[in-house]
Amino acid sequence: MSMTRLGFLSFGNWSNVPGSLTRTGGEAILQGIELAVAAEEAGVDGAYYRVHHFAKNYSSPYPMLAAAAARTSRIALGTGVIDMRYENPLAMAENAAATDLISGGRLHLGISRGSPETSIAGYRSFGHVPGEGSVGDVRADEIDADMARRHTAVFREALTGAGMAPANPQMVGTSGRLPVTPQSPGLADRIWWGAGTRATAVWAAEQGMNLMSSTLLTEDTGVPFDELQAEQIALFRSTWAAAGWQREPRVSVSRSIIPLIDDETEHYFGLHAQAEQRDQVGILDGSRSRFGRQYIGTPDRLAEELPRDAAVLAADTLLVTVPNQLGVDFNARILAALARDVLPAVRAAVPSLA
Repeated sequence: MSMTRLGFLSFGNWSNVPGSLTRTGGEAILQGIELAVAAEEAGVDGAYYRVHHFAKNYSSPYPMLAAAAARTSRIALGTGVIDMRYENPLAMAENAAATDLISGGRLHLGISRGSPETSIAGYRSFGHVPGEGSVGDVRADEIDADMARRHTAVFREALTGAGMAPANPQMVGTSGRLPVTPQSPGLADRIWWGAGTRATAVWAAEQGMNLMSSTLLTEDTGVPFDELQAEQIALFRSTWAAAGWQREPRVSVSRSIIPLIDDETEHYFGLHAQAEQRDQVGILDGSRSRFGRQYIGTPDRLAEELPRDAAVLAADTLLVTVPNQLGVDFNARILAALARDVLPAVRAAVPSLA
């Protein structure tokens, strides 16, 4: 599938410091809604929000997503990503279905095991504790990643309308198991797994989930980031085909992209454009990780550079991380410039769209 869609990804950072136009959690939420409206008007295809707990970021996405849905008519609305270690799967299924119904079927939820966090095992404070167990005579306690996948399995089953709780015959006149309500047909096919490695991308394909790949991978083979991510995407697609899923999978990649279009963008990012922009390699959560380069420059320069990014060309959706503390107007301008002046060059570089 060729890259045809442009979305933004906002972390919803907020802080009461000089220069920030997003000083409170309330401002972050309201501005997130307004940016979705402005992005739709600018021709952008998706509005996605990062979820973190115990931090000055977005935490509970559904009220914001539902409000944005009520203010828009076309743009996809989603997350990138929800940490499944923290989630009650059945409550999540109810909230997600209600939000999707409000949106008219535009919800796309990115979920994952989660990333390094500000709290120590904060999911325990939410009441979620990895289980104890054994395989034969060998102790095999669940780890937090196992718990996230278990929560994911229950959540996805609930979205299909499967029975999740025993019926009370005295109340409903029948036995059997009851599904959560409401149900939103089609939502189960719009769940994305945030994969940080090639192996987790393969797992996501085996499960039948779409692939969401970020600006970093928690592995490094020495090749450039875009090539490693393109390999991840290729493995995902080949595994998907081998699994025999009947629908076409979706794949997104995230990039930090700033077009220099006016004095304000030059003021904040002009010096960065003069520096060499390249991958970074470091340690994240105990793993050697590769971080993708930033793209900062004039729209003409970006239109030359982005079509050389192997993973951008391999995906069907490009999510641009936005500096949300610079305000709605700033980010709406850069998104409009990308949609108008840069995305057409990327599309033209893809053989099936040329």
